Amino acid sequence: MTKVQHEFGGKIVLWGGLDVQHVMPYGTPEEVEAEVKRIIEIFAPGGGYVFSPAHAIQPDVPIENIFAMWDAVEKYGTYPIDN
Repeated sequence: MTKVQHEFGGKIVLWGGLDVQHVMPYGTPEEVEAEVKRIIEIFAPGGGYVFSPAHAIQPDVPIENIFAMWDAVEKYGTYPIDN
């Protein structure tokens, strides 16, 4: 992810990033929050980033993890973002 941001950041809009195959279905809410924060810290500084899951959220994802994702985006995803 850092390679993509380094090469293309500021030239294109980056969208997505949250792992829906491992972190969302199998992680704890705390792990989801930490991953959301990590992704925002990589992609968001300088603008041009839209946070979203990398793909559709599947039915096996615990609702607590969906709420944790949403809360973390609100907590860490407000511009201006510094890392």
